[in-house]
Amino acid sequence: MDTLSLILLIIGALNWGLIGIFQFDLVAAIFGGMSTMVSRIIYTIVGLAGIWGITLLFRRDGVTHSDRE
Repeated sequence: MDTLSLILLIIGALNWGLIGIFQFDLVAAIFGGMSTMVSRIIYTIVGLAGIWGITLLFRRDGVTHSDRE
C-alpha cells in the first residue's frame, strides 16, 4: 500500500508541476476536463494517497539508520 501511495503521490506532484509551470493539467487533458467523473475519481484517489502519505511521516517501521554498512 505504501508503494502504491508513493506512486500516486509522484503522479500528483508531476501533474501539479505541469499546472504550475505550463498551466497544463495532464489528468484533465487525458480524461476530458477537470469536471468529468473519471478526472474527479483520479483526483480523489491521489488525494487519498496524500492522506496515506502523511502516515509515512510518523511510521518508523523497517527504517533504521543502523541498517547501513
